[in-house]
Amino acid sequence: MATVAAGRTDSGVHALGQVAHFDLAKAREPGVVRDALNHQLRDRMVSVLAAEAVDGDFHARFSAVERVYRYRIVNRRGPLALDAGRAWWAPSPLDADAMRAAAQILVGEHDFSSFRASHCQAKSPVRTLDELAVERRGDEVAVTARSRSFLHHQVRNMVGTLVLVGEGKWRAEDVAAALAARDREAGGPTAPADGLYLVAVHY
Repeated sequence: MATVAAGRTDSGVHALGQVAHFDLAKAREPGVVRDALNHQLRDRMVSVLAAEAVDGDFHARFSAVERVYRYRIVNRRGPLALDAGRAWWAPSPLDADAMRAAAQILVGEHDFSSFRASHCQAKSPVRTLDELAVERRGDEVAVTARSRSFLHHQVRNMVGTLVLVGEGKWRAEDVAAALAARDREAGGPTAPADGLYLVAVHY
């Protein structure tokens, strides 16, 4: 029985709303399927929240119309404790307003070659970024990205670039120049996997 997920995540990335599909030889109630899967996964850090029957032409990956990712940055002098492994610790002050303004440069349809992994297997580097929001809540800066699809490391590379802006090392103009360069060497660093979450997949 092959299982197909809505998308792959790098090692260390978290998923709050991953979606997968598979075919069953015999019909079962969705609740029974959910509970059976959770029984088999009881020794792993995975929880199936819901199951439902879908049409035969549904595909977890190709039927998706939007994916939502969120990146968590804890911006304070004190190191991570409870959030260790679940956020990026940034001890230097970050200007969230500057990050937010620079993020808008990346919204829209662009060639994101400067923000994808060198080993990305996508046929085209062109993607349409519907939203790249930056919000500060106390010590946490959250970056939310929405698009139908993303390139390998695209979100992590965009976040790494925005942190340079937040630290005052880059300006919005530098982000625009990096985007225009269409060269990974022109973009900012790759943010750690720990802070990235697949929040939802919409159909």
